Amino acid sequence: MNVLKIGVLSALSLLTFQAVAQETTDAAAVDTTKTWTIKGENTFLINQSSFSNWAAGGVNSMAGNLIFNYDFNYKKDKWNWDNKVIAAYGQTFQKETNWRKNDDRFAVNSLLGYQAAEKWLYTFFMNFNTQFANGYTYDGKYRDQKISAPFAPAYLSFGPGIAYKESDNFKINLSPAAARFIMVGAESLRESYGVDPDKFSRNEFGASLDAYYKVNLMENISLENILKLYSNYLQDPQNVDVDYLANLAMQVNKYISVNAAVQLIYDDNVNVPKKNGTTGPGLQVRQVLGAGFTYKF
Repeated sequence: MNVLKIGVLSALSLLTFQAVAQETTDAAAVDTTKTWTIKGENTFLINQSSFSNWAAGGVNSMAGNLIFNYDFNYKKDKWNWDNKVIAAYGQTFQKETNWRKNDDRFAVNSLLGYQAAEKWLYTFFMNFNTQFANGYTYDGKYRDQKISAPFAPAYLSFGPGIAYKESDNFKINLSPAAARFIMVGAESLRESYGVDPDKFSRNEFGASLDAYYKVNLMENISLENILKLYSNYLQDPQNVDVDYLANLAMQVNKYISVNAAVQLIYDDNVNVPKKNGTTGPGLQVRQVLGAGFTYKF
């Protein structure tokens, strides 16, 4: 990915992070004796459309997505330990294509910090992500070629760094010495993710930046931003890997919500299928929109 594309994506992300300067705070008193704070959202989204004798035409379709988004945060004295777990899976159905996967993620992000100054911490971070099920390209309604699988790929990153933490909803961590392992269990898929066919993983060493910002845009509408950048010192450090996820949640009432998400990924070591039948590096885009049931605690 060239420097211009990286700059545009990074600028858009930072503009989103800075869109609201003042975070809305809870007026309730804080329990200073509590060391663990646990928050979670369980969301089931559904989309459905059907047509009968409809002059304009249309295709009957249905989609369902299940999303778990949990935060486990620890704070005592000068120690902070923030953990986020995201698990999501979804399927979509059309008569002409049968069932197809439209979402599949499992991610764990952990940040251990020791306070160095007000809002600044010495840190050690760990990120892990993979998927639950096989992924395919499709030719008509039939599966054509497997392009991903559980633990194929899986990404593990970790390293020391320094972080700026305004609150649980706004933090940036920079690690100038971060190790990353790209693991691919299925031998047939390894070359697609830049891993040698006779090896289980590709090992990298570089710099990592993780940013998280969640803001209430207005009453019952929140925007969650997660940005990850990685530069591999050992090969083409100018080709920065980008992973940006935006989640927009609109709470209708205590249990009903409308959710929209977009994720942009670029990794020049990943060969993605293209419309002309070839494979190669490219910008990966995922979008999800639906209404459904959300339970928060």
